[in-house]
Amino acid sequence: MRVIVADDHPVVRAGIVALLALEPDLEVVGEAGDGARAVALAHELRPDLVLMDLRMPGTDGATATARIVDELPGVHVLVLTTYETDTDILRAVEAGATGYLLKDTPRGQLVAGVRAASRGESALSPSVARRLVQQVRGDHGERLTPREREVLAGVARGLSNAGVGRELFITEATVKTHLLRAFAKLGVDDRTRAVTVAIERGILPGA
Repeated sequence: MRVIVADDHPVVRAGIVALLALEPDLEVVGEAGDGARAVALAHELRPDLVLMDLRMPGTDGATATARIVDELPGVHVLVLTTYETDTDILRAVEAGATGYLLKDTPRGQLVAGVRAASRGESALSPSVARRLVQQVRGDHGERLTPREREVLAGVARGLSNAGVGRELFITEATVKTHLLRAFAKLGVDDRTRAVTVAIERGILPGA
């Protein structure tokens, strides 16, 4: 799995690169100190994943994420940041980030998150998942919205995110946003478990 690491702090970036270098199935193919450079490198190197800090000079992480997701289908972005404010999280998710991890994430969980995100699977720090739940809760508690149910129904039928998007006439990034919010409401972190829990709770019809 080929990874680009984008972080404006050289020491932090070097630490992340060194950590990933210990994994035989992960290869850091590029480093960027700002969002614009991350976008340029993503175009040049076509990695599986860009590990993206949020707050960087010039083009920030959320803007860079949106450009990469829009311009380079198949290149995933995993946010790795110190910040977990509601605004930061929502901006990243709405930009199309596959996941959102904090820099204090234990090494094993971080590596697992990188692997999952490289495959297009979601990776969320527990505190971020809780915040997403709080954001999407309202008078209806944790019930899924009609659109979230439609997206999850497509997943249950074996459709990819792109396939769900084509069926519902929405972008793949929007599908990911709906999925992440559904994951948070259901208390899960992957597509298979989301479908299982939705069926168990009667949100989706059983097989």
